[in-house]
Amino acid sequence: MTKSIFTLALHAGSPPAPDFIPVVPPIYTAVTYTYPFMKDMEAVFSGEKSGYVYARHGAPTTASLEKAVAALEGGDAALAFSSGMAAIHAALLATGIKKEDCILAANDLYGATRTLLAQHYQNMGIKTYFVDIFNLQQVEDTLETAAPKVLFFESISNPLLRVANIPELTALAHQYNTRVIVDSTFATPYLITPLQHGADLVVHSSTKYISGHGDALGGVVTYHREFQEPLYDISKMLGATLGPFEAYLTLRGLKTLPLRMKRHCENALAVAECLKKNPRIRAVHYPGLSTHPHHDLASRLYEEKGYGGVVTFEIKNAGQKEVFAFFEALTLITPATSLGDIYSLILYPVHASHRGLTSEERKSVGITEGMVRLSVGIEDSRDIIADIEQGLQSL
Repeated sequence: MTKSIFTLALHAGSPPAPDFIPVVPPIYTAVTYTYPFMKDMEAVFSGEKSGYVYARHGAPTTASLEKAVAALEGGDAALAFSSGMAAIHAALLATGIKKEDCILAANDLYGATRTLLAQHYQNMGIKTYFVDIFNLQQVEDTLETAAPKVLFFESISNPLLRVANIPELTALAHQYNTRVIVDSTFATPYLITPLQHGADLVVHSSTKYISGHGDALGGVVTYHREFQEPLYDISKMLGATLGPFEAYLTLRGLKTLPLRMKRHCENALAVAECLKKNPRIRAVHYPGLSTHPHHDLASRLYEEKGYGGVVTFEIKNAGQKEVFAFFEALTLITPATSLGDIYSLILYPVHASHRGLTSEERKSVGITEGMVRLSVGIEDSRDIIADIEQGLQSL
């Protein structure tokens, strides 16, 4: 029977089952999937058989990324989301947190994370206690008196680059039956795998180092098997699904993560060493410097593979006017609200990452008016340093 052009335009060229294996994972753009026999589709729907039925429930390209991240993190599985903030939200919900429960969180979190907890979770009846996680007595006192459902902190804090003692904090939290979520965006699996040090769930803004090229927004949660059912259900209902193109770009970036991180770490140390000698700089925050309070801890936890690719420094006698003038004088380093790219990016925390905090809140965690955060790229470190120096000379 001859089909009309309307039908042919829709169905002609439908791909047959391949008898070959692509070397690179394909980009599956399909939203929905079918099977030769309805019993197979039913088996996938019921969970008796692995497969795909609808992209919000999972898709092949995204699954390839999830398997890769889980392997690098040493987790049982991982789920990808459309942003790092969506990943954080899903990880928190997966712990079973509900109204009248509470969260214990580091007081120097990324600004958006702090806002999520202090405002939106507060509005849901979930209180957050922000504490100095480097004061173990304060942490334990809050664990004992508040009985929090979750302890949330960053492996390397943003922007002050404080290094969390993950084994110590997780062991302490578990004594009080508190779940531990670690945001390891700054450290990446190259430096540390928090699940291997006791964490229950690990989150990443994959937009940053995992993807690494500034072209794919995303987030990932890696976890132990016990969280599979609640996290998968939350993923479906939340709907913050990572698209196939973003999954592909992120997976492609992930393949060079160790190579890039090695270079980021080497360059960051070179920049930090140079900055600490510059008379225009009041302070340099970088765990790779022997003067950093967590240098020895970082050396032990990260097995001397490096100390991360971000350097934070404070310009003497500077406020917004001087910082903006410095940024505008730069010719190589790009002022931008992100980090972890192959390109060097610089940010003013007061203006960007932590603008949602009051001046008192910023001051309480050590964020000053002259502080800038530099995500050191993989350019030649000499060129990065030269650009910083000429920018400072313009002040």
